Amino acid sequence: MHIHRVTLQNFRNISAVDLELTCGINILYGENAQGKTNFLESVYFCATGRSHRGTRDRDLIMISEKEAGIRVVTRTQDGGMADEIRMNITKDGKSSTINQLPVKKLGELYGRLSVVIFSPEDLSLVKAGPQNRRRFLDMELCHLYPVYYHNLRMYYKVLKQRNNLLKGLNRDKSLIETLDLWDYQLVEYGNKIIGLRRIFIERLGRVAAKNQHSITCGREDLEIIYRNHTDEDDFLRKLIKHRDGDVLRGLTSVGVHKDDIEFRVNGEDGRVFASQGQQRTAALAVKLAVVELARNEKGHPPVLLLDDVLSELDKGRQNYLLNNIDGLQTIITLTGAESATGGYLRKVGTRVFNVENGIMGLQNPPGIKS
Repeated sequence: MHIHRVTLQNFRNISAVDLELTCGINILYGENAQGKTNFLESVYFCATGRSHRGTRDRDLIMISEKEAGIRVVTRTQDGGMADEIRMNITKDGKSSTINQLPVKKLGELYGRLSVVIFSPEDLSLVKAGPQNRRRFLDMELCHLYPVYYHNLRMYYKVLKQRNNLLKGLNRDKSLIETLDLWDYQLVEYGNKIIGLRRIFIERLGRVAAKNQHSITCGREDLEIIYRNHTDEDDFLRKLIKHRDGDVLRGLTSVGVHKDDIEFRVNGEDGRVFASQGQQRTAALAVKLAVVELARNEKGHPPVLLLDDVLSELDKGRQNYLLNNIDGLQTIITLTGAESATGGYLRKVGTRVFNVENGIMGLQNPPGIKS
């Protein structure tokens, strides 16, 4: 499966775009703040129903306009049409259709268009805070396992209700009898999340370790450890144990919303002891591992979105990344295509689009043959 066409209307600074993409490498070439990342964001939004930047939906609409539209048409490997996905964004919310049928729940989008995005923010995955790593974990798992999205959504819904109840207990102690109900539900959905996270991190760790070893020519070992805040068989007991403190603070202190991932490079905590180069290598190894897992799980490769990461990597890591995208439909944003990629992108089938002020046109930048 690959993206055949992307049509945008009033999306951020892009008033109107209709691009036909190749199933190989697609380059969005231009200066900063012209709309390249916005295009990638629209594709990601159509696949997941949310921005990879964490932006509010209403902020995706072009200033002075009332709504924005995204249309993505995908094709199968033999060239037949797979899906037409449409997203409509207004100030009041968003709606979507797949093949003209309304999408009732956001989770229905997951699995229809498989994408993996790699942006400069991902290069700080190792040293960033736990919230960033949990977000990475959740988004990748939602892509791979649609049921994970359901469990995650229900978990946070129950968590919100439990926290509201905890705050209310400061005023009315009689409500304590209803706390057990929320505890049991939190444990039910939380344990499912823990199980899938454990499986995913185990698989991710094996592939990422192999990638790290290859990138560094055997000089570095990478280990990914799931730092789960609680185990399945201990979740309920911990909730009860910390109940008094939770009531006092009005917040739930135990659960999967406290989980983290640790990246160990050559046996040491990567956040503390790894150099910036080692941290970026680990991030690259992890993202390429996600691509491989997505390919194995879905039976076909995902669409790879590379948002200006080549300029953030040294030549060796650039080459490793570029040499591992064969067979993947890839959309790359670049400000200096030739300096970043050399002759690699001078291959038959590469399609290059110049981007300026939200306008995109097919062309050959200097030194690039499409």
